[in-house]
Amino acid sequence: MSPAKPKPRRTTAGPPSPVRAPRPGGQPAPAEAGRLLVFVKAPRPGFVKTRLAASLGVEAATLAHTELVGVTLDRIAGSANVTLCFTPADAEAEIASWRRPGWALLPQVAGDLGRRLERAFACAFAAGAARVAAIGTDCPDLTADDLGAAWRALDSADVVLGPAADGGYWLIGLRRPQPALFDGIAWSTDRVLRQTLAAARAAGLRIGLLRELRDVDDEADWRAYRAGRLVDSRSAGPS
Repeated sequence: MSPAKPKPRRTTAGPPSPVRAPRPGGQPAPAEAGRLLVFVKAPRPGFVKTRLAASLGVEAATLAHTELVGVTLDRIAGSANVTLCFTPADAEAEIASWRRPGWALLPQVAGDLGRRLERAFACAFAAGAARVAAIGTDCPDLTADDLGAAWRALDSADVVLGPAADGGYWLIGLRRPQPALFDGIAWSTDRVLRQTLAAARAAGLRIGLLRELRDVDDEADWRAYRAGRLVDSRSAGPS
């Protein structure tokens, strides 16, 4: 998931309302057992894949971003109850073609990644979801089996994390809102997973860990992905 700058003080404003897919007869979608949040960025040159752009150029990095989004959405195409959480907030038209039938759209709120994750989870739980998981679009090794493993882990765990090789995580899943897991995290560092695990333990939460995967962030990652050599570790990650 994309890193961000230090977060501002939270407000007490409620979560934004998702743009829901229409249902026959105009009836609202029913509350679901699980909701998958996919954090996506509009494919704007200079806005996406800035680390990759530093070596490959802005246009090539934008094309790489679009390709990675496509790979991720193809991998989860069979999933129901998906919300594309997009940024910037005025980018709905730009990401509309990525929306599959039955999927919802939700603009991300302003603030750092922690605030944006917290608000998206709050919105999903407020809408009736019993379990919520969030992923980004930078991990092309993600499979439908990985998502299945995450949902199964949430049967017994309070928080499920998919460790990333760079020290972050490629998935976080919850059974109820846990704002403490998004507070005080050093986003964009190799301490993200470690600090999140520490926060979960401090809150007395049961933790589930998935296999470790590798994000595509820089030129080395991109070339490895294109060559089909991305690390595909089956390690459960740190405990």
